[in-house]
Amino acid sequence: MKKLIILLVVVTTALSSFAQATNEKVKKQQHKKETVQYTCPMHPGMIMNKPGKCSTCGMNLAASKKEVMKMQVMGTYTCPMHPDVISDKAGKCTKCGMDLVETKVKSKTKKS
Repeated sequence: MKKLIILLVVVTTALSSFAQATNEKVKKQQHKKETVQYTCPMHPGMIMNKPGKCSTCGMNLAASKKEVMKMQVMGTYTCPMHPDVISDKAGKCTKCGMDLVETKVKSKTKKS
């Protein structure tokens, strides 16, 4: 009887540790949805979480300098049809199912 109880305790412990390891793997595989801040080049106080137009002057909002630097370093992926869908890994768009493409950010350098 004691051997049976010990065996059940060992099996239960092994199964629970396996279930926890599997749960952690699933959490790591999920894509993080990143938010990008867009600002007006003429009015830096105008900040939005999606592309659009400035309410003051009507100019198109651009990704802030901080966001551009982050994209250059991290290598982010966006949907060609939905620029507000951004991920740090390649995958599928959550809105339309298209493949995410790597964001190409041009760096502005002066030529001498």
